[in-house]
Amino acid sequence: MAQQPARLPAELLKQVSRSFYLTLRALPGKIRFQIGLAYLLARTTDTVADTSLVPLERRLEVLQSLHERIAGLHESPINLTDLVEKQGSSAEKVLLERCERTLGLLRQLWSPDLNLVREVLRTITSGQELDLKRFEGASSQRIISLQSDAELDDYTYRVAGCVGEFWTRMCRVHIFPHAQVNENLLLANGVRFGKGLQLVNILRDLPVDLRNGRCYIPSAALSTLNLRAEDLLEKSNEARFRPLYNKYLDQAEGHLMAGWDYTNSLPRSAWRVRLACSWPILIGLKTLKLLRTGNVLDAEHRIKVTRQEVKQIMLKSFLLYPWAGRWERLASQN
Repeated sequence: MAQQPARLPAELLKQVSRSFYLTLRALPGKIRFQIGLAYLLARTTDTVADTSLVPLERRLEVLQSLHERIAGLHESPINLTDLVEKQGSSAEKVLLERCERTLGLLRQLWSPDLNLVREVLRTITSGQELDLKRFEGASSQRIISLQSDAELDDYTYRVAGCVGEFWTRMCRVHIFPHAQVNENLLLANGVRFGKGLQLVNILRDLPVDLRNGRCYIPSAALSTLNLRAEDLLEKSNEARFRPLYNKYLDQAEGHLMAGWDYTNSLPRSAWRVRLACSWPILIGLKTLKLLRTGNVLDAEHRIKVTRQEVKQIMLKSFLLYPWAGRWERLASQN
């Protein structure tokens, strides 16, 4: 297995995601390049999908071109000038400007790693494309909802659950190839880990998504309470909505606790990977705790774990790691 001679653009990674950058820095060098590159490419395709000032057809065209480049089907450069010009974030502007350079880093990957990166990005981009088509024409005056829990589960798998599989397979090859683990359970819990993180994001960002015309709470579930997506624009409806919302909070918590089981089933010698896994889980559990008490339909008061609380979670997990029992109880203390 050749070591990766190239380096990831650390400053860009830090700018596009402070939280993931901390996780990436904790990872062992054997997998940092592969996972960091996959993340940068996923953020690139996500930025393309989210550039709403560019027509839908153009965004779908660019996503298809990126998919083909990542898959190695051709080497033709992709012109992103129109998308670069529409970026409000300087970091995302740089991300798109450096797209060709980022794609070029795929050549540095060992063939089996390249296949894993291509597979996870194929799944992620399929979710992004599906999302764009599903919410075509959506606005605060025309809210479009997912139809069923099956659609929600499929979406969380495509954009995040598949990352749990990718992460697991990458670690299995490079970090603990000979460890005695339950492979099927590890992969299943890895998928739930990713789904849980995405579901937390969906539940936290509900008011913002609604004002963009997107409702990830399925209409079939809302109808059981005689609610429509439009009703969720009014924060006064929070009490009616709360029983259903709590059900999804419970589901997200169950997924994250499966992720905690996943983390604790990894060899203790893989402490860097275990710490990197623990932080998003513990932050996610803290977020769920906050979401159980605030008005989750109030768009003016976003519920979020503070940066100071994030630092405290990270420090506590690091300091308690030598004591297995105390460390394993961290999730139940959130």
